[in-house]
Amino acid sequence: MRTRREFLGAALALAAAPRALAVEPPGWDLLRKGGLVFLMRHAATTVAGADPKGFRLGECKTQLNLSDEGRAQARRAGQLIADQKVPIARVYTSPWCRCRETGILAFGRAEDWEPLGTFFYEPAHEQDFTQRVKGRIGNYSSREMGGNIVMITHNTNIASLTRLSVAPGEIVVLRPDGCCGFKVVERLDL
Repeated sequence: MRTRREFLGAALALAAAPRALAVEPPGWDLLRKGGLVFLMRHAATTVAGADPKGFRLGECKTQLNLSDEGRAQARRAGQLIADQKVPIARVYTSPWCRCRETGILAFGRAEDWEPLGTFFYEPAHEQDFTQRVKGRIGNYSSREMGGNIVMITHNTNIASLTRLSVAPGEIVVLRPDGCCGFKVVERLDL
């Protein structure tokens, strides 16, 4: 019989284990049906951490941007989703260059939406941005969407919405409740 300490150690090891690179059935079947929201963290950047001092939102060269590895990661994620015939209706992104580039490389398009922008530098925006995103997610219905919606944002935003911390390029799949909330149904570390 295992001791409580052994059980907790095994549980912690499983929680820390890397996620699989692909979803197993029925996961892909669920994603193919549409009506879900993919909350995606931008792909890997040149360095971990914050934007350089003096960055400007409208100028990519002043911001933390995707690394070559991040660009490849975004392309792989988009290709895998396309190969699995998962329908994507719209792609919204944070106005930060690393998010927009992730959307373009993965899905061929990206539509900026301010509430997906990081509030890391301006914490006063957290409640407003989080409520606006939560409201938009909760009000989606599969009939209106004609597929799945992708929202590419930052770890701080995803953590505020879901209480989950995600890796660069990771996707948290949400099922809107048609009213004002959602349920986490899958995590994809592509």
